[in-house]
Amino acid sequence: MTQVSGLEAEVVEKDLTAYLSEKIRTGIAPDEDIFASGLVSSMFAMELVVHLESTYDIAVIGSELKLDNFRTARVMSGLVLRLSEADEADEDD
Repeated sequence: MTQVSGLEAEVVEKDLTAYLSEKIRTGIAPDEDIFASGLVSSMFAMELVVHLESTYDIAVIGSELKLDNFRTARVMSGLVLRLSEADEADEDD
């Protein structure tokens, strides 16, 4: 089980799947591509950025701001953990 800053991949993935299901009013799988399936538009990606930043206290900037990082709850979970880990490493320096 991956754990970074008290975050566990499975918990983040479950939380994001629940958030997405609530926002789009339909159940989704953690690995379902919400953009390819037509469930959301690219405009929703900005809402996802704001949600991830405010919920997980991370900054999604630069090269991380690409649609591929927001296609599935599983991918977003990896993004959250990667950015959380990077923030921790920066604080340790």
